[in-house]
Amino acid sequence: MGKRDKVDGDRLEFIPPQMPTLVEQPPEDEGWVHEAKLDGYRTQIIIDKGRVRLYSKNGRDWTTKYWPIALAVDLPCRAAILDGEVIMSGERGTPDSPALEAAIWNEPSRLVFVAFDILHLDGRNLAPLPLLQRKQALRQLVEPGVGKIQYSDHFEGDALAILRAIENAGLDGIISKRADSPYRSGRSKTWLKVLCTGPSDAWARNRKQKVIHAASKTRQSQGTRGPRS
Repeated sequence: MGKRDKVDGDRLEFIPPQMPTLVEQPPEDEGWVHEAKLDGYRTQIIIDKGRVRLYSKNGRDWTTKYWPIALAVDLPCRAAILDGEVIMSGERGTPDSPALEAAIWNEPSRLVFVAFDILHLDGRNLAPLPLLQRKQALRQLVEPGVGKIQYSDHFEGDALAILRAIENAGLDGIISKRADSPYRSGRSKTWLKVLCTGPSDAWARNRKQKVIHAASKTRQSQGTRGPRS
């Protein structure tokens, strides 16, 4: 068990996240699974010593910004580190990235945490385990379905077909991950990001800029900064 995973004595500490490498095409060989790219804010939940903390991808403590999620964490464990994204569901039930930043400042009760990995569970360092073993442990902890804490399922099979289905659902792209890979902090070639290139992209980017501009004006009036770090 590594230094970051001590349970007795020191509290659990933030672990820098594993980051995907951007590629143009998803991998076509076997041994990969694929998840929907959620287009939210990368977030790590740490449960330890009866407390819940939420961190941005750069290790900033944003528990107070994500307080409705922190209050909703009620999982059957003593200690855990979950990796995922904070999102806000849109009208079609898909993540609404342009409205996310505005929701953080004005409607935090609409935020949802979607977990796609688990790095620690009740004194065990799970990072060295293969991805699918970690996902299995995560699914036993976080039930799929509605709620503030949700499980991000993965897909197997034809990566291009999965990418097309994801695009048709109005999502941003896919993250392809080696099924047998351990969790390693930093940029990784065992996690690959592929973006959709549909005709709706320009409209989505334009809408995103408008909403971000509105959220920026709200932050300026409050004299604060957003959680993009």
